[in-house]
Amino acid sequence: MGRNILVVNAHPDADPARFCAALASAYAEGARAAGHRVEEIALGRLDVPLLRRKADYERGEVPAGLRASQEALRDAEHLVLIFPLWLGTMPASTKAWLEQVLRPGFAWEGEAASGRSRARLAGRSARLVVTMGMPALVYRWWFGAHGLRGLEHNVLRFVGLRPVRTTLVGRVDAIGDARRRAWLEHLRALGRAAR
Repeated sequence: MGRNILVVNAHPDADPARFCAALASAYAEGARAAGHRVEEIALGRLDVPLLRRKADYERGEVPAGLRASQEALRDAEHLVLIFPLWLGTMPASTKAWLEQVLRPGFAWEGEAASGRSRARLAGRSARLVVTMGMPALVYRWWFGAHGLRGLEHNVLRFVGLRPVRTTLVGRVDAIGDARRRAWLEHLRALGRAAR
């Protein structure tokens, strides 16, 4: 029996020619071919408002246009989040989406500051696929992948997603056709395995 998978193309630009869009499609194709159920979200097509007050985050309503995202995440057993590296971390719209969707009462409950909180999305896993202009090894070893570590430990694991696996795609601006095809096939293989 297949898994329920949510694939999120979190590139802020909705242009389907973006490599993040191709990677998301490849993962979804592989997953569907293996019998998994896949829901796809393209953040570049959504209106994702910023949260400006703590009270809005804690007690405000999730915007109507993002409720389907929250429902898809609730139903998913595996989350695939694909985004470009911007200023060392995820784009602002990706973080805004996570803040809107991972609200208290849905993704976690309790007091985060005191450490007395309960993850409500336990039992789900995640895959982060990050494209970048620099070589992936430079980001991972020289910069310590700080933006990804923060996302993994302070957000995804906090709400219960684990394991969280990462795929770093470096030098995307100089990627040739053969390397592009290899990356797309790699994502199809990950989709087939639901990893």
